[in-house]
Amino acid sequence: MQILEYFNDLENVELYIIVALFVFTIWFIFNTIKYYKGEKRKVKHLHRFAKEGEVEAQQDLAKRYHKGYAVKKNCQKAAFWYQKAAFSGDNDSKSFLEKMLKKKRC
Repeated sequence: MQILEYFNDLENVELYIIVALFVFTIWFIFNTIKYYKGEKRKVKHLHRFAKEGEVEAQQDLAKRYHKGYAVKKNCQKAAFWYQKAAFSGDNDSKSFLEKMLKKKRC
């Protein structure tokens, strides 16, 4: 009950709301930046593993280029990584590559 009475007696409720929204906005911005830095690091590692011949990394990198997730959408790079994964024996990548070639677009 004391909490309710305290909030009823507040004179500057708007100020508290503005401060709370400001704190939330700052928190949201920092966490968004942190998330995208993590995604950038993940793509960097995917490139390294894909170049070393990891089939899962090649397929994941191809999907990212195909959809434009955390990288700029690039059909040529997507087709390249799908082809590398398909040559390594990945049937899913082979089917994705065939679909891309049938559509003749990304």
